[in-house]
Amino acid sequence: MRKKALRGHCIGSGVKLSTEEFRHEQQFIDGLYARLDDLRDQAELTMRGALAAAGTGFQARLERDVLVAEQSGLLSALNTGENGLCFGRLEFSDGRDHHIGRIGIRRDDAERTPLVLDWRADVARPFYLATGHHPMGLRRRRHITTKGREVTALHDEILDLTDPERTGLEGADADAVLLAALDAARTGRMHDIVQTIQAEQDRIIRSPHRGVLVVEGGPGTGKTAVALHRAAYLLYAHREHLAKRGVLIVGPNPAFLGYIGEVLPSLGETGVLLATMGELFPGIRATGTDRPGAAAVKGRADMAEVLARVVRDRQTLPESLPADTGEDSSVLPEPALEIDHDEYGTLLLDRTMAHAARDRARATGLPHNLARPTFAFAVIDSLTEQLADRLGADPYGGPNLLGPDDIAQLGKEIATSAEVHSAIDCLWPPLTPQGLVADFLADPTHLPEADAELIRRTGGDWTPADVPLLDEAAELLGVDDSAQRIAEERARQERIAYAQGVLDLSAGSESYEFEDMENEFLAAHDIIDAERMAERHEEADHRSTAERAAADRTWAFGHVIVDEAQELSAMAWRLLMRRCPTRSMTLVGDPAQTGDEAGCGSWEEILDPYVGDRWELVRLGVNYRTPAEIMDVAAAVLRARHPGFEPPSSVRSTGRRPWVRAADDVAAAVAEAVGEAVGGMAGRAVGGDAPAEGRLAVIAPRDLHGALAGVLPGVRAGAEPDLTRAVVLLDPRQAKGLEFDSVVVVEPADLLPSDLYVALTRATQSLGVVHSGRLPEGLADGDARTETR
Repeated sequence: MRKKALRGHCIGSGVKLSTEEFRHEQQFIDGLYARLDDLRDQAELTMRGALAAAGTGFQARLERDVLVAEQSGLLSALNTGENGLCFGRLEFSDGRDHHIGRIGIRRDDAERTPLVLDWRADVARPFYLATGHHPMGLRRRRHITTKGREVTALHDEILDLTDPERTGLEGADADAVLLAALDAARTGRMHDIVQTIQAEQDRIIRSPHRGVLVVEGGPGTGKTAVALHRAAYLLYAHREHLAKRGVLIVGPNPAFLGYIGEVLPSLGETGVLLATMGELFPGIRATGTDRPGAAAVKGRADMAEVLARVVRDRQTLPESLPADTGEDSSVLPEPALEIDHDEYGTLLLDRTMAHAARDRARATGLPHNLARPTFAFAVIDSLTEQLADRLGADPYGGPNLLGPDDIAQLGKEIATSAEVHSAIDCLWPPLTPQGLVADFLADPTHLPEADAELIRRTGGDWTPADVPLLDEAAELLGVDDSAQRIAEERARQERIAYAQGVLDLSAGSESYEFEDMENEFLAAHDIIDAERMAERHEEADHRSTAERAAADRTWAFGHVIVDEAQELSAMAWRLLMRRCPTRSMTLVGDPAQTGDEAGCGSWEEILDPYVGDRWELVRLGVNYRTPAEIMDVAAAVLRARHPGFEPPSSVRSTGRRPWVRAADDVAAAVAEAVGEAVGGMAGRAVGGDAPAEGRLAVIAPRDLHGALAGVLPGVRAGAEPDLTRAVVLLDPRQAKGLEFDSVVVVEPADLLPSDLYVALTRATQSLGVVHSGRLPEGLADGDARTETR
């Protein structure tokens, strides 16, 4: 039987907690929230004062914007502390006494004494790691449970084995707090685990490893929670660095990002960018769906070389022959591009000239668009030489009659010719990633015909598997921003010239009436030069780090966290590694749950091309989410294919076996099962406004969603389900990383084994299976209770 969570106001491990102690903690919480309210009032007052400031100059506006940004961030962090602000207390054997909370708050005294310590501070570690055999100097650890601003329970552990208050009958009250959290009804949003972080999780969260840290664990082991809390810890420990570069968290789908979206803000961190792979190319939001097998082809590592060949194909040479010039036709002319010049007639850009220009451009090693000016200049030089030979030829065989100045003038005229630039565009066109990839998908080249047919597509929405291709194309093409940089520099010089004029005017109007006086009066030109004065009038970028990073494809993040990392393709990893040149990453996943055809599945396969063996693997082996009865059934499914498979061990048991129900009318059977599960919540309407307690997921193959949505009132099928509703309809890929109180799995035989394993391990309380045909091996002869309707 599962452990019963202890409940009540004053509870301890064989320790009698007096009403006075309870009252003392409530008084502390009251004072803590009073201080929180004061800090929020101060921040709001400062913001209002800054926004109401009358200054209109650039410096005044800049100072106002900076102050408002700072106070806004502080206010956001303070607002996160409203719920569960303080959750623990540490009493050390040497007399030290600290309260632990989500954020650190200091007293309003001269020493700025800590009132509550941030859970990430080193001194807070005993709250998570101390045991009776290794107390870490701790005498008593107290878990404080609150609802709003009211203390509802205290759980004490006496860790000093010599303490006279110990009875020898002490239990693990931390387990009571953990089990209470695990048994709590789900809300459709992940909550932080800051109050119940376990020792193995804490060691990962605070790991000093600076490179790639891989966190592997089965369903329910808290991989995602650990990764998110590690992000919060890194932002706390390395604030100066990560505040500038930012942290990127990559999730498997939009529903998952919505599910975890409140965790980091609840810990006081709001500057993290959350995105799916389909959102990592600025200006593109990939909402399309690939045909079966297409994503696997697009995700292969050799697609990088394929795209490189596609780019080289666009760097062409003349193929057509020039018109008959009336000369000896027995000599076959070289293929050339005819350029009709308004003033000088027809110019011929032959294959030899174009080939030399192409070789010179490719030799630069620059991306296609950045190498294009080199190609253009080489072509212009060749055409200038050709024209000079024609116009300046001495009929008597002497030297060219044109001088250097004449030839330079010809070069300028050719360089400004629209016809010449049209010819250059024909042979080395400016390209965009979107245009190149769209053309490639419409007519895939350099691929076996079977693979080409899988990915061939004309038009349509971008898919997530297209995004790494777009990113690769952007790397191959580059952006020629020389014109923009010239314009920006011209504008900067104009500002400097204007500023210099202002300073000159100031100096010219200076009065020398008091030049004999001893005191020297400083003017503007004495304390600032024109360049610095101009800089003060440049527009400042006040966007957050996350906002700037989201808009910049070349942004280098300080740390990257990838959830369900085993699902990403080789091409996706090329994109992510470009986003994190320092290779400071936390990868979270479980190879046993790999369901995507493009997924690498093996950590070695993912990381060897980038870091070799310079990465660290840690494993989580305890399942906190899934009861033992459900985990036994799920494990049997994988064990049928992989006899040596060992699932993570569950920490609790509910006594309720999963049920399996055969039915001729699957949709009707699902509707009945859902109705039974929601029970007393029927009055709130299935799929309607979220009930006070519990969430249920129906997980089924995508092709059944239409029929199932039709029998579940208010339940919608779609790419971005609302997880806060009472009942939600998902496919296994959408369910990755999520958890629900109850789950109904539909037609398990139609799911891949890995997807079925994911679907069966989403429930925290009860699991049911509805099917019309055969059952997969492992589920048919497992521990589930069989029913027939």
